[in-house]
Amino acid sequence: MENEKKDLDEEIVDEAANTAGRCEKPDGGETMEESGSKELSEAKAKADEYLDKYQRLMAEFYNFRERTSKEKACMYDDGVRDTVEKLLPVVDNLERAVSAQKEKADEGFIKGVDMILKQFKETLKAMGVEEIPAVGEKFDPQLHAAVSHIEDKNFEENTVSVEMLKGYTHKGKVIRHSMVQVAN
Repeated sequence: MENEKKDLDEEIVDEAANTAGRCEKPDGGETMEESGSKELSEAKAKADEYLDKYQRLMAEFYNFRERTSKEKACMYDDGVRDTVEKLLPVVDNLERAVSAQKEKADEGFIKGVDMILKQFKETLKAMGVEEIPAVGEKFDPQLHAAVSHIEDKNFEENTVSVEMLKGYTHKGKVIRHSMVQVAN
């Protein structure tokens, strides 16, 4: 009897082991193994979808960060150009004052104004502001604004003969065009 019980227990264990992965649902549907693989494939598809969304979001964030960094740099440069443009009349007037008073008797005062002018120009240069070369250069409409034309044999055709107002650039962009007279 003990042998029969032992055989019966082994038979039950063997049958349970054979059917463990493929037990049918009570409603007669698919096995647990099939439903598990279906759930796994659905989970993998959802994980792939989330990974794709994550990668797209990261790429979009990277582009946003680069774009805002460039915009910030441009806004700074635009602010510098606007400020310098408002200060240029002061430089012009200092230059006029120095040139008008060069031969006057009170040289101490003129030397002081000239030193202030030089300091102003050094500060502008340190900020990246450069004067546009004009006299003797070929006329460039992107840098120069022609206000008059003259016939002069001393200059080649389309050459700047006189600079009436200095022009300035900042990082390659024109702040103010040079007002010039062009020889034809």
